[in-house]
Amino acid sequence: MTAAIRNLSTRGIRVPLIRPWGPDVRDLSLVEVVVEDTDGERGYGFSWTPSIGAAAVQAHLDHDIARFAIGRDTDPRALWDPLWRHLHEGGGGGITTIAMAGLDLALWDLAARRDGTGLTDHLGRRHERAEVYGSGVNLHYPLDELVAQAERWVESGFDAVKVKVGSPDVAEDVRRIAAVRDVIGPHRRLMVDANQRWSLDQAERAIGELGAFDLTWIEEPLRADDLAGHVTLRERVGVPIALGENLYTRYRFAEFIDAGAVDVVQPNIVRVGGITPFLQIAALAADRGVHLAPHLLLELSAQLVLALPGNHPVESVEDASFEALGALAAPSPITVEGATASTTGRPGLGLRFSNDPVDAAASALGTEEA
Repeated sequence: MTAAIRNLSTRGIRVPLIRPWGPDVRDLSLVEVVVEDTDGERGYGFSWTPSIGAAAVQAHLDHDIARFAIGRDTDPRALWDPLWRHLHEGGGGGITTIAMAGLDLALWDLAARRDGTGLTDHLGRRHERAEVYGSGVNLHYPLDELVAQAERWVESGFDAVKVKVGSPDVAEDVRRIAAVRDVIGPHRRLMVDANQRWSLDQAERAIGELGAFDLTWIEEPLRADDLAGHVTLRERVGVPIALGENLYTRYRFAEFIDAGAVDVVQPNIVRVGGITPFLQIAALAADRGVHLAPHLLLELSAQLVLALPGNHPVESVEDASFEALGALAAPSPITVEGATASTTGRPGLGLRFSNDPVDAAASALGTEEA
């Protein structure tokens, strides 16, 4: 008889950012999830959100998700769909899937720990190293700071980098991207991310000017859920379109892929609901011939792409990995050398969060300042 879920507990964690992502984003919010099975074994997962919704995510886990999950089998693949259908009345994505990810990750951690392996080997390792590209939340940086960041990326050995665009004046974006291209040279890949700042006409104009810098992709040029707009834009511009960090289920990814709206899909493992749906999205992309580049969460994304067919770049935002932020209680499950990442072989997900005073101060997310 297989073990069942006996208990689910959560802990809120607020982690200050070394480099703020903007005036209102100075820390990241995590909800650690601990699952215990009927054999007394434990799995550790987490939900993640930079600024909005952490208290709601934690409440969803503590109440609706825990009540449904306790007593059920610990197989994450078997639990995900029934749980999603049960929660769907409250919304099919967003808070729902972000909260579900905490449980899903904990169950995958538990399964890999039972096997005595790290996540990559539990899934079936296909590669020893994954490509990493440099990234920055840097639209608010003055030009000299942006240039200095690009210089650090070159010194670190990155072969590809990503920069934010979406200034009120397109000419300012052109000036900034020209400066970055001068620093990184003609042979490194350059991606830009508009974070949903443009209308269709604005995007067409901006991409028309920025395309002169040999862009690998333009990320989230329009509002993330504007399917029709992305279809039209992709017909009008020659730069590949990337999106997906704000799509919340495999069903939405299928709609965008099948409509011909996207060239590169970027699922965020937590936002889509965990490893279970991420693997389904990766399989869908491979089947449709669309590129995959996971969004953020370097320590987790790198482990997963090492178990996928094909080569998929993972994003390293400067000074924003869990390890760089001092959020981990043990060494990271991955190491980054130059432009590649490899696993350290830590069991399960290999991610345990620390118990320092910052954590204690944030034990009730949204009610206390860290």
